[in-house]
Amino acid sequence: MITGTTRLYGIIGHPIGHVRVPMTFNARFERDGIDAVSLPFDATPERFSAAIRGLQALENLGGFVVTAPHKQAMVALCDEVVGEARLVGAVNTVRRDPDSRLVGELFDGHGFVRGLQAAGRDLAGKRIFLFGAGGAGHAVGFALARAGVGALTIHNRTTSKADDLARRIQAAYPGCRVEVAAKDPRGCDIVVNATSVGLHDDDQSIDVGGLAPSTLVAEVIMKPEKTALLRAAEARGLAIQQGRHMLDCQMDLMFDFMRIEAPR
Repeated sequence: MITGTTRLYGIIGHPIGHVRVPMTFNARFERDGIDAVSLPFDATPERFSAAIRGLQALENLGGFVVTAPHKQAMVALCDEVVGEARLVGAVNTVRRDPDSRLVGELFDGHGFVRGLQAAGRDLAGKRIFLFGAGGAGHAVGFALARAGVGALTIHNRTTSKADDLARRIQAAYPGCRVEVAAKDPRGCDIVVNATSVGLHDDDQSIDVGGLAPSTLVAEVIMKPEKTALLRAAEARGLAIQQGRHMLDCQMDLMFDFMRIEAPR
């Protein structure tokens, strides 16, 4: 039951109908007896800054999750950026401290890699093809390099963004060979879609027809749980990794960072 003492934890993005955070967080709040509720906030890029300042003014706001397309823009709106977010230049989790300061971190990459590892995927030395150089692409790219993949190929619609991301990952993790290439994932061990393409049922921009039978196809999109890309990969007999694992495997990190605790 929502009362006058209930703490608020939101998720902000645009569009927002596909997100799983409210269902996932609220189920955990109910399970653990936490007096809190998670709500979706839809804010366009033009109104994003105003929305954040409004949230910051709420005394009963504990924090919020940031999703596309706002993860990189959130960096400049935080009072402090820590941990992985400082390296990557994107934020997906914000804590509102009692003095109203907003502190940002990034756990998407941790969650994505943990999801692969939980499924028994060995990443050491693997060849990765990453579609997307936005907020999710940044998080996943840095996390994969940190996990010890051997080569990372990045493709993005705007090549300059892919070039910039490749340079930064290469500088941070010189042991990983990073390059920018055209839209051809053949020859890679794992193909990752870190773009918003797939939110709609008929969205599919990646051709899986030439992929080797041993290729793993992974998503960051959480709803639908099986995008057109994943369905096409399954139809060819390829292994898949759903986007929901990226959230499920970072929830503990998010809760710890936002200081959400079960009553004792």
